This record gives sequence, C-alpha cells and structure tokens, in this order.
Amino acid sequence: MQKPMVTVSQLTVFKNRSRILANPLPFHRENFDKHGDTFMVKIGLGNKVVFTRNAETIKYILQKNHKNYHKSTLQTKDLGKYIGQGLLTSNGEFWRVHRRMIQPAFHKKKLEGLLAIMYEAITTELEPLERGKEFDIFPLMGDLAFQVVAKSLFSAGDIRERMRKLQGITTINQKMLIKEMRQPYLKWWFQLSGDINRHLDYAKDARNLLDRIIQERVDSKVDKDDLLDMLLKARYEDGSPMSRKQLIDEVLILFTAGHETTANALSFALFLLAKHPNTQERLFQEVGGVDFKDDDLMRLMGQLPYTKQCIEEAMRLYPPVYVIDRVSLAEDTINGHTFKRRTVWLMSMFELHRHTKFWENPTEFIPERFDPKNKKDFSDYYFPFGAGPRMCIGNNFAMYEMMMVVATLIKKFRLSSSLDEITLNPLISLKPKKVPIHFTPRDL
Repeated sequence: MQKPMVTVSQLTVFKNRSRILANPLPFHRENFDKHGDTFMVKIGLGNKVVFTRNAETIKYILQKNHKNYHKSTLQTKDLGKYIGQGLLTSNGEFWRVHRRMIQPAFHKKKLEGLLAIMYEAITTELEPLERGKEFDIFPLMGDLAFQVVAKSLFSAGDIRERMRKLQGITTINQKMLIKEMRQPYLKWWFQLSGDINRHLDYAKDARNLLDRIIQERVDSKVDKDDLLDMLLKARYEDGSPMSRKQLIDEVLILFTAGHETTANALSFALFLLAKHPNTQERLFQEVGGVDFKDDDLMRLMGQLPYTKQCIEEAMRLYPPVYVIDRVSLAEDTINGHTFKRRTVWLMSMFELHRHTKFWENPTEFIPERFDPKNKKDFSDYYFPFGAGPRMCIGNNFAMYEMMMVVATLIKKFRLSSSLDEITLNPLISLKPKKVPIHFTPRDL
C-alpha cells in the first residue's frame, strides 16, 4: 500500500517565513532530505503545493503529459500583470499560436545573422572592464546581457539610455513580485498601501518606452533584419500581423527572460572558472587561437566544445530557472498518488541537478562530465532550459552568447576570486549576491 504523502504544515512555513523570503533553497533541501523526493506544503485556506525533485515525475509533467499541465497563476497572472501576456506568461492555444509565430526567429539559420551583432555588443560592453583589481562582475554581466538583447532586437546605437531605464524597471518590478509570491499573506497590504499600483505604473512606463522605439522603426521603413523585424513580419495563419499590444508583450518578455537568465549563468560560470585554474587553462588551450572577427561565427561555435561543457556544468550547479511551476487541468495519478485537478506543482531543477542518484560528486564543478565521449545521456534529469514543448525558445541564442563571452574573457585574462563560496539570491531566477573576480591580462 502506498504511503501517504508528507505534508509540511502552514505553521512550519510561517515559522520559517523570514528565511524563506531571503532564500527558500535551504528550506527546500531540508524537506527533501527529510521527506523524500516529493512532498506537499500547506500554504493556507486549504491550498497545497507539491514540491518534487523526482526525475520521472518532472519529465512526465513537462513532456509525457504536458497537455494536462499549464503554467500556474504565479506566472500567468502575477508575473503577467507586469510584463504582459506573451510566450512566458500564457497557456493553451494562445501560447501555441504565438510560439509558432515566433519560433522561426530563433532557428539556427536566423541566428547566424545575429551573431555578428551579438559579438559587437559583447566587445563594446567588455571594453571598459576593470583590470588589476577585484570587482563584482554581476552588474557588468547584467548590463552586457541586456545590451546584447537590445542590439539583437533593435540594431540601434542610440537607445542605451532608454534601455537602462527599461532595465531598471524590470529589476524593481521583479523585487515587488518576489514579495508578493513569498508573502502571500500580505497581498492585502500591498494593495492597500498602493505598492502594486505603483509598480503597475512602472510597467506602463516600460511599455510606452518600447512602443516609441517600435514606432520609430515602423516610421523609418528600413529593414534591419534583427529580431524586431522578424517579429514585425510574423503573421497569423490568416495573414494578419500581431497587434501592437501583443508585439510589446513579446518584446518585453524577451528582454525580461532573455537577459536575466544569461547574466546569472555567465556570472556563475565565470566564478567557477576563477576557482578552478586548471579548468581555466584547459579552456584557454581551446579558445586561445579563436578569432571572433572571422566571418563564419557559426562555424567557430562548433570549434568550442569545452567552452560549451563549462557553461553546461555551470548551469547544472546553478540553473537560472531553479524551479518550474505547473498546475494540473484534470485529476492525475503519479507514482501511485492521485492528485486533484488544479494541483500546483513546483519542480526543483536546483535539487534535481544535484541529486546523488544521478550525479557523481554532484556539488563539484566537473565540465568533463558533459564530454560527448562519456556517452552519457542526461536528458532524463538535466533541464537547464526547461523541457518539452515549452523549452526556452532562446536556448541557442543564450548558449552562443555565453560561449562568446567566456571565450573572449578567457582568451585575454586569467580569472581569480577571493570569494570561497558564492551567496545565492533566488528571485524569479537564480541570482548570485556578488561575484568578485580579478582579471589579470595574459600578456603580463
């Protein structure tokens, strides 16, 4: 007979509210270690959330029976009110239609044309990099990733200040959303105090800013062959284009999702390389002779397998999307347990990627584990970009960008850090608090 599933009480959650607000990952780990790979958490008013790091369950929800599982209101409603209804925040037929429209913009053939734009943006952002002293690279990676998305979308050189304003709005609204998600018992106060309305006004400012940039492009009647052009030319089956509102939603979501996860992953990867000089030197042997001024950048991407392995391993240890949410549309039975319709699931990629059942020395940075020669298939328990039909649409875009950044830096510098262990800051995505790194030019 199947054992009943353990339920963590609402009182336990309330007693741990401060540490959960600051960083929920230790609370997750304690309960996984105590109760097993799947457990429930009671969050009030009869509501429960199921937490899991069970690989079979996660693959079942995201792939095998994905039609029965939609994104929860945490994204469709709570996040959606700030960044609109686009690929990241929609479900069902609405999502399918827009995924089909936007997918061609991220095919490898289309990305070939963006690689030169991407590289130019990367070199521009890295040019003022401080040498000779240790400094926190996380803000730099945030600026870099944001500008790469901006240039890839707009191909314009006169939008830096507007992009900084947009970046500031996305950051401040995310902090507000995290407070709403981790302190649901205070939502009444957030409404009464005017906090939510104030942040909704910020979101309107962001949308107005993007609307003006898009209108400038339309008025110019110039083809730039960038992501914005591709979105403007995208058509529904009846031949009609996206409405301006929908276009702004999709652009805003590309900014929010596209720059943040990349900045996080790059920061973690560079820190891990700084703490592993032998790995760093092996990486230099691969990238030392690479010239990104080469016309065939896509070909060069294929010549950097170890660079990719380093990034893959960094994203295993620190997956930017550290938890994925879903809600069931109908009753379902999983591993002998029956779950009611509207059950909310939170699937921990952070825990799955460190599970001792699947990974040898799971907390160690070992890029060699992703060497194709090892002939291991990680597809059942490694989901750095999600899985199933809703896998991140920009996964290739992000990987190429990260490979270029890592290769460019390792080619020029030796990295080191005085920090022993990185402090995590899990918000919508998994962020580091600070990433102090010292860059020593290799020609010294």
